[in-house]
Amino acid sequence: MHDVMRKRLWRKLEALPEDQLYQVLDFIEFLEAKYAPGVATEPTGLQRFAERLEDRLRVRDVAPRAMGGTMKLIGTAGRMLDSLAAAGQGVLEGLKTPPPRRAPTPAAASATPPTTAEDHGTAATGSAVGVE
Repeated sequence: MHDVMRKRLWRKLEALPEDQLYQVLDFIEFLEAKYAPGVATEPTGLQRFAERLEDRLRVRDVAPRAMGGTMKLIGTAGRMLDSLAAAGQGVLEGLKTPPPRRAPTPAAASATPPTTAEDHGTAATGSAVGVE
């Protein structure tokens, strides 16, 4: 589905009251069963639980407003679990990848420079004691 269609559908769905959203969902599931060439992607465990709970609440004629609050709570829990899973995945990736090695420095740059006679205050050919 392209972005223009997705945004158009989302805009239309946001304008509908809760009662009619369930009618739209029922119609989409009907169309999916009749015309979809393949199977839709499988929901996650929490999503599957939330959908079954929502279906049971609908059978019991729970007010859509109450169902909406319950589903928002489960949605928040799902987002929290997703962020925790992503953080855990990041930690695991960090443990798998060895830390980057620093390029070895050249030996000349890391060693102390050689000392010369001039550094000690003496002439190159003279001794440590000055000659008069």
